[in-house]
Amino acid sequence: MKAVAALIGFLGLMSATVDSFAAASPFALVENWGPHLHGIEWGQTAGLTIDADGRLFAFTRRPTPVVEFDTSGRVLKTWGEGLFIFPHGIRVDRNGFLWLTDARGRDGKGHQVFKYSREGKLLMTLGTAGVAGEAPDLFNGPTDVAVAANGDVFVADGHGNNRIVKFSQDGRFLKAWGKKGAAPGEFDLPHTLFIDSRGRLLVGDRSNKRIQLFDQNGSFLEQWTQFGSPSGIFISRDDVLYVVDYNDRKRLFIGNAKDGSVTHEIDDLTLAEGIAVDSTGAIFVSETVAGKTTNGLVTGHMVRKIVRREP
Repeated sequence: MKAVAALIGFLGLMSATVDSFAAASPFALVENWGPHLHGIEWGQTAGLTIDADGRLFAFTRRPTPVVEFDTSGRVLKTWGEGLFIFPHGIRVDRNGFLWLTDARGRDGKGHQVFKYSREGKLLMTLGTAGVAGEAPDLFNGPTDVAVAANGDVFVADGHGNNRIVKFSQDGRFLKAWGKKGAAPGEFDLPHTLFIDSRGRLLVGDRSNKRIQLFDQNGSFLEQWTQFGSPSGIFISRDDVLYVVDYNDRKRLFIGNAKDGSVTHEIDDLTLAEGIAVDSTGAIFVSETVAGKTTNGLVTGHMVRKIVRREP
């Protein structure tokens, strides 16, 4: 285990420890878990989410892109063939509905956000099929979705635009904020977002290497720069914050969503964008790059599982 003293200065945050999967680490990579998952034809998998019953949903760039499985790796269902151009974000809301983003467009498809039942029934569509733009009814590369307790929907419109778009629970456009830049409230690829227990919206402003925090009206609150280049965010019910950094430091950060303090950094990690955590604290990460080796771990298009070691 390598110790890294990270001075976080004016924020008054604690130093972080970098954990590999060596024996001294409190975390362990579960080798060869979920044997049935190895039979899946995985593609780049940017999106991963988990519902209240512990069912995981991966959104992968393969012929049948939605894969539902349990935490043991048993595949429960696959669907979505021919529906999406470039699968990206997937989130499950508190009512069990799935929100998916299609981040590219061609042939009259893509640049849209969809609400589905877990059975794969389409319930709502935001955006105009195959048309990129920056308007109430247009997206350009939407990357992720967060749904508030009152049903309001927030979309990170990040791979082409640099804004957050807010809709009512029935899909009515409410507002948008952000433009390309590095000032507070500006973005350079808002790639992921999540709502914490206080209702704050955390936006992974990936290319600016920061998380920006907003209230649900879009007012800037603060920013955290200690989580690398955020590609995926997950916050557990007890406000543990998990951030995967694919571009910059290629680590999994674990910290506190209340104050932004960092407790662990795991660096023997695959090149991940999606992240979800179950009620036991098991961490699942989904990969977007195959055929590379990071810290001796060969990556592939799949989902990996990380657990805390028994004391």
